[in-house]
Amino acid sequence: MNPVDWEAPDGDHPARRAARASMVAAAGGAKADWLGLFAPDAVIEDPVGPSMLDPEGKGHRGADGIERFWDENIARVRTFHFRVTDSFANGPACANVVTITTTMDGGITMTIDCLTVYTVDEAGLVTSFRAHWEPDRAMATLTKG
Repeated sequence: MNPVDWEAPDGDHPARRAARASMVAAAGGAKADWLGLFAPDAVIEDPVGPSMLDPEGKGHRGADGIERFWDENIARVRTFHFRVTDSFANGPACANVVTITTTMDGGITMTIDCLTVYTVDEAGLVTSFRAHWEPDRAMATLTKG
């Protein structure tokens, strides 16, 4: 199975390229490639606002915060499948309608329906990644395979 099913408009845009590269790197476990997509002062809000991943809701900031986000969250997922059903790219940003299915050790799966927004700088590096999703809805999808 392809880890990224892009069923959305795919016109060339720097933020859309960054979004696709982020998904491919996460699905491939390519930490260095993923980290290399972000500007040094970037911020990740995934999900936006306070959550179990970010109790204060201030985001994961800078290179250290982003690497910690990878280590504590992305690295724990055994497999990712991204299904992008719509994509809106304009200005320095791209918003994507995405369903992410994750599988953890033990075959536990979770599905996250979300809207992801990538904003890039002039060099095409991600300055902001914001994922809008509801943790309670995602947790309700947990199944053991």
